[in-house]
Amino acid sequence: MSDYSMLIQGVKKKTGIDLSLYKEAQMKRRLTSLYEKKGFRNFKDYSLAIQTDKDLLEEFLDRMTINVSEFYRNAIRWNVLEKKIFPQLLEKNTRLKIWSAACSTGEEPYSLAMVLSSYLPLRDISIYATDLDMGVLNRAKVGLYNERALKEVPKPIVDKFFIKEGASYQVVEDIKKTVTFKQQNLLEDRYDTNYDLIVCRNVMIYFTEEAKDQIYTNFSKALKPGGVLFVGSTEQIFNPEKYNFESVDTFFYRKKQ
Repeated sequence: MSDYSMLIQGVKKKTGIDLSLYKEAQMKRRLTSLYEKKGFRNFKDYSLAIQTDKDLLEEFLDRMTINVSEFYRNAIRWNVLEKKIFPQLLEKNTRLKIWSAACSTGEEPYSLAMVLSSYLPLRDISIYATDLDMGVLNRAKVGLYNERALKEVPKPIVDKFFIKEGASYQVVEDIKKTVTFKQQNLLEDRYDTNYDLIVCRNVMIYFTEEAKDQIYTNFSKALKPGGVLFVGSTEQIFNPEKYNFESVDTFFYRKKQ
């Protein structure tokens, strides 16, 4: 058994996370730089260490998950969501069931609440947000961000929904209350159903084709007929029919009725 295979096996046993479903070359690169930085010589030594060292394991999980996010990332797509997708969904139902999957440090679900507030009072907005990494979820719950994370946010939205605290920006409490954060492994855990909108952006690029196929199939089952999946700008689905989707705009896919 190779050292990397030993690491995969140990991590799956310890955490339930199956690294074989992540692209191997990318994962090896990321983890090699991490174990070298920590003074280990190979995957085997590193694998043995994370079995017993809680801090090493936490750092490993943080490095393995991709936590790059910002508010209104790719602003043109958020404009489509606000002007086209939300009005279509709200025609059928004003109590939308929304899931921000792989939400990282919370910019995405908070952005969803801010955009949707153009149509609904905040008390009527409820967004479910999940990520594999408990560390980023804890940061998301705090809701404190640097200026760089807000670079795409229109100034009226910044003024309305953020409080400047020194060099940082705090999301206002009314927006924070709209989001419920929970840990979830997209490759292992059960998905809830009857969603009007699922947003999962800029994470699928790290998965193997097999894993992507599994997740898109599960997203389709989790959406109600007419529900929409919103994906990242490098994650176009080239065979949406396979998952009972039809393209409604670039990077937006509707589950067929």
